[in-house]
Amino acid sequence: MWSDDSDNLQSKIEVNDFSFFYGTFQALSGLNLPIYERRITALIGPSGCGKSTFLRSLNRMNDTVPGARAEGEVLLNGQNIYAPGVDVTELRQRVGMVFQRPNPFPQSIYDNVAFGPRVLGRPKPRELAEIVETSLADAALWDEVKDNLDVPALGLNPGQQQRLCIARTLAVRPEVILMDEPCSALDPMATLHIEDLMRRLAEAYTIVIVTHNMQQAARVSDYTGFFWLGKLVEYRRTPDLFVTPKESLTEAYISGRQG
Repeated sequence: MWSDDSDNLQSKIEVNDFSFFYGTFQALSGLNLPIYERRITALIGPSGCGKSTFLRSLNRMNDTVPGARAEGEVLLNGQNIYAPGVDVTELRQRVGMVFQRPNPFPQSIYDNVAFGPRVLGRPKPRELAEIVETSLADAALWDEVKDNLDVPALGLNPGQQQRLCIARTLAVRPEVILMDEPCSALDPMATLHIEDLMRRLAEAYTIVIVTHNMQQAARVSDYTGFFWLGKLVEYRRTPDLFVTPKESLTEAYISGRQG
């Protein structure tokens, strides 16, 4: 169940009676929740509870899994992303993904960020240079790499690589950014950089993050959803969920007595 404490916030995504299957296995069951525009939503729960499956459902990354199928609706700006005829490539431009481990391409820093705009075929060289600079600046990386844009991206440290991957996502100007445990492979200092960055990005983007770190969810998110065995147990404002959870299972999980 979820509680709507939204204060009339605008929903960017509406999830209605959404279930997801891998063959005969039901990974998600009857999910209903709003994801609010320009807010950070954290998804927590034990391993295997369905939170990453749900995250990947928001831009249909699960479509590549044989036998995968969805039921119900995921509405992005009121349009069902699972409706027939949806352009999945365009969807993934609008709903970008940052993965658990940094995955820069074996190219230069510049070419990593320029990749998406080049594929879309839109910018002239001058415009492309502006996109690269703006995206790196928005990812809090420009000052560190501006004099070395032609060096291999794989030479960056892990925290810089993850910010580069965020810049690569920003370069195509998505509306929503999905982050699947983006700090799990990073040291504490790099994690703080990413968390600070998320807060700044939420001024312009809708962000959904999967995390096993409940302290991180409490620090960075505005709303938190607690998943258990493929179901959404509780969804509330983050301070309310952590301080006064309504469900006994939620309280047991965040207190460490369950899961």
